[in-house]
Amino acid sequence: MLEPRLRTMWLANAASGAAAVAVRTPRPVFADRTRTPRETVVASDLELVTVTDHSAVLTWTTRARNRAGRLRPVPADTEVRITSADSRGAPRTWFFEGLRTPYHYAEIRGLEPGRSYRFEAYSDGRRAVPARTLVTRRSGTPESTGVFTTATPPPGRLIRTIALANDLHYGEPASGLFAGLFEGVRHGTDEYPEFMLHALLEDLRLPDRAADHLVVAGDLTDSGTAEQALGVRAQLDDWGELGRDYFVCRGNHDVRPPDETDHWGNVFHPRDRLLEYFAGGLRIIGLDTTRVRGAGGTLAPAQLAQLGELLRGEPERPTLIFGHHPVTRHAAVSNPGGPGFVLDRANAAALHRLYASAPGVFLHHSGHTHRNRRSRPDSGIGVEFLEVGAVKEYPGGYTLIRIYEGGYMVNFWKTRSESARRWSTRTRSQYLGLHPDHALGSCADRNHVVLRDFSGLSG
Repeated sequence: MLEPRLRTMWLANAASGAAAVAVRTPRPVFADRTRTPRETVVASDLELVTVTDHSAVLTWTTRARNRAGRLRPVPADTEVRITSADSRGAPRTWFFEGLRTPYHYAEIRGLEPGRSYRFEAYSDGRRAVPARTLVTRRSGTPESTGVFTTATPPPGRLIRTIALANDLHYGEPASGLFAGLFEGVRHGTDEYPEFMLHALLEDLRLPDRAADHLVVAGDLTDSGTAEQALGVRAQLDDWGELGRDYFVCRGNHDVRPPDETDHWGNVFHPRDRLLEYFAGGLRIIGLDTTRVRGAGGTLAPAQLAQLGELLRGEPERPTLIFGHHPVTRHAAVSNPGGPGFVLDRANAAALHRLYASAPGVFLHHSGHTHRNRRSRPDSGIGVEFLEVGAVKEYPGGYTLIRIYEGGYMVNFWKTRSESARRWSTRTRSQYLGLHPDHALGSCADRNHVVLRDFSGLSG
């Protein structure tokens, strides 16, 4: 069953989107301003999370000061005003939701592809502003300019939609723990990985997301115990079938010490196992990039040899590859853990050589860094290396790859349930408040279009 608020939100968004399409200029809807607020609302943390060819998602938080002078979350209404960027008129209300919440999620529908829009977000008449983070405050960001441009989708029909996710950390007791330096953020129930995963799967069921498959690139559990592996498997099995609807690989948190039982392997796949799947002509390959000890990544020689054999056998077949550890030199030098945190350089170079001779490989998905980042390949190959933010904490979401005959569109989406939005807001404060600058990524990292020939794929 869908969470009642999420069902209401989706129906309201669908209705507002249909109305926006039906009329070129939507009729303004204004909040009731006659009520005298008991406290002054501050609307902040504004983020333009998602921009597709026909929609955009804005999120922000409303707070007010308590008697001690500290800001605390308070409920307020949700309003977004937009207009065409080339219009001289003031933006008009395009989205309004009177159901009050501190954690605002506004999905604007009915937009035109390839068009620029000016936007403003409000709660109880207070305009939302970006947080004091570089990722949204730096010059040129949509949040600082108040302008975004919708995507122009690839040509041809939509063939398939793949959801990319990672870092569920099922069973984790606190979020944001790091090498003893940060004690992390604790939830009152210690069940946040469960409801964050539930929010993901609930989102993917809705027709406005309509994911055909889910790819989970590692760290499904916090420490690879039998209870954690069975628990996450049960939730995933409730969504679909392993190997047909969803695909997984192991992360470093899924590894037990070598003298202990490999519970994750018993529930999912044995260690050092490469897995090949097919979805209507699309090939999906999962790699185990984990070590017996340590957070860094590697590839066993047998696994690398098997990958080479598969790619040489069908080099032109459209192929999506996923593994837990990022691959590129750009990822190695830009993550806080440094080069030792990602795939070792010898195996990264070997993957680049294999991909250079297999033009069908178009995307390599990884997790581990808990951030949205589109990194540059180490050589001139036509492969996108994409890191996706964690499911279990801020920004709390997943990426959809919509594959068309003429290319694919990438969009990151935050999960929408009330509990997920509340927890994502709390975990913004991780790592001395620096987590958003690390994890959110640029708007272009999260949302972009790649032109490529997929006309041979079946739906």
